Amino acid sequence: MKIIRKIIEPTALIVLLVGGFGMLASTFLGTADVIGTQVFGQPVHGALELTESTMVVIVFGALTYAQIRRNHIRVELFYTRVGPRAQGLMDVFSDLMALVFFGLLFWQASFEAMFSWSIDESTFGLIRIPLWPARFILAGGTALLIIQLLYDLVIDVQKVLSGGVHVTANDVLMREISEAEKYLDDERR
Repeated sequence: MKIIRKIIEPTALIVLLVGGFGMLASTFLGTADVIGTQVFGQPVHGALELTESTMVVIVFGALTYAQIRRNHIRVELFYTRVGPRAQGLMDVFSDLMALVFFGLLFWQASFEAMFSWSIDESTFGLIRIPLWPARFILAGGTALLIIQLLYDLVIDVQKVLSGGVHVTANDVLMREISEAEKYLDDERR
């Protein structure tokens, strides 16, 4: 299990950083397009198409890393008021529901990526940008998330069986304060 963790976490971080770079590139490209259109009367060709493809990297690059940190949205109001076994059961239920949803998404994304590649699908416009890389990124990002969800499912089932550690509202608050302090310390440097 630790081997899986050692592989997934750095991979997810790299994909997250690539998504961050894609967001930065999309921001500059969008700004250049607006300035080009409004000031010079000349848009940046392909800006919209590149930004659309980059969105896949941005969104699906962040999902696995958010799951590793357990930063997805959940209702802490109920979660922190029950015991460790009930918390584990809630986590197992959410893991299973996420596995069903992202399993179906992976299944369809894989077919869509293969079809897009087979027909060499690309955008319409002055600059033709292939769409199949974004479709493969969608499938790959979803696959990485599924692996992380399976890992979390095993951990959460163990938590249910052993009783695990009870997470209180104070624990959640202290974690958030600690992360905010780390962020602020990094910003001050």
